[in-house]
Amino acid sequence: MSGSANAWPWTADPDTVRREVEEAHEHFTDSGRVDVRVRPIVGESWLRSARHGVDPATTGPRVELDTHDLHERRRTHPLAAVMPLVRHLLVETAPEPQIVAVGEADGRLLWVEGDHRLRTRAEDMRFVEGASWDEGSAGTNAPGLALAVDHEVQIFAVEHFARGVHEWSCSAAPLHDPATGQVLGFLDLTGTDHAASPSAMALVRAAASAADAEMRALYAAGRLPGTGADGADPAPSGTAPKRAGPPETARVPGNGATCVRARPSSAGSPVWEPQPHGSGRGAAELRVLGRDRAAFTSGGATIELSLRHSELLLLLARHPAGLTGGVLGALLTDRGTSPVTVRAEVARLRRLLGEDVVASRPYRFRVPVRTDADRVRALLAEGALAEALDAYPGHLLPASTAPGVGEARGELQAELCAVLEAADDPGTLLAWVEHPAWNEDPRAVSAAAAALPPDSPRRRILAGRLAWLAH
Repeated sequence: MSGSANAWPWTADPDTVRREVEEAHEHFTDSGRVDVRVRPIVGESWLRSARHGVDPATTGPRVELDTHDLHERRRTHPLAAVMPLVRHLLVETAPEPQIVAVGEADGRLLWVEGDHRLRTRAEDMRFVEGASWDEGSAGTNAPGLALAVDHEVQIFAVEHFARGVHEWSCSAAPLHDPATGQVLGFLDLTGTDHAASPSAMALVRAAASAADAEMRALYAAGRLPGTGADGADPAPSGTAPKRAGPPETARVPGNGATCVRARPSSAGSPVWEPQPHGSGRGAAELRVLGRDRAAFTSGGATIELSLRHSELLLLLARHPAGLTGGVLGALLTDRGTSPVTVRAEVARLRRLLGEDVVASRPYRFRVPVRTDADRVRALLAEGALAEALDAYPGHLLPASTAPGVGEARGELQAELCAVLEAADDPGTLLAWVEHPAWNEDPRAVSAAAAALPPDSPRRRILAGRLAWLAH
């Protein structure tokens, strides 16, 4: 998925991409057939949009929420709790004029903020609060597609199904309910061509990870509205949440920690949250950076895991909505691990961590889990580059050859490189190039050398290192 989610790679020419896809779009609207030059994820979305009956000549989707309903949805929606974080990461420190939109799982926009001129222009295509931008209403677009595939994605200009949106580009990522792992809404960055660049994708992915982590922390502390974590049952659309009674408590078999049982999830099964030593509920932590074997901390106790269990927990942390045994097996080995073997490994994990940490059908966490990779992403999104480097002791589970882990490792490396290569502080770049995990990475060496004066001895040293790496 990740390879087709980006609109173009670093080395591509956006103008060439535009010409080719524009021709393919015309071909599709005339014939109904998808050209090979179109990314598969986009072509599949075009086909769905056509089946939904979306007109490519449409001027924009309908606006479904009036002012009163919009304010009520904002007031009761869990995503309201992370809007201050989103504004800090994407609005207040925006490197270029852009629009930041946050919406709910059915595609309706609840918050549209950012550059005033761009927002005024976007009104022509009804990219406004209260409008529905799901695929069935607006055709192919980044928010709607991110919701459809539950994955971050970019749509570049003429990749939009509706011609009225062809002047715009966007990057979007889904946001998840910390109790159930289900899609709760989306985060979107909209603007001109730069909004579909690789660096924009890295920024959106980091911001979405930070928002998900913030919601997990608020949920664990019982302070996330509209999810049941604040003592209220999740509210249906347009209604205020009802109050619920106090949670029940029980003991987790095998680890002796007191737990609090949350209200039944949408899947119908109760969610158990650790509450160690009578304190407030807290998220578990999974440390995977610079380690061949992950460390899992919950309730004040830390367990070093086997490599296979490290891979399993990381994959579950990356997929909060859960994974079937077949999909999990495919992410563990190139040839696929059988569901029976996956079931046996998960059974061993339960005996190690407690019966109520990992659920089945699909396999998923029943407790909020943060990873140290999440923390690095949050720091990058905040622009705290020195802190992000300090929080990155090494690459993610370097001993693992699991395909899903390799994708996670490469993703984080690409995000960190995208942000650091754009830095203009020589001190930060030199700290990057001397970091043990990066001192032989050509991207770090090139960026650090370029930041130094031409007559700098340090620059000549780095140029020699880069030449050596090229051999």
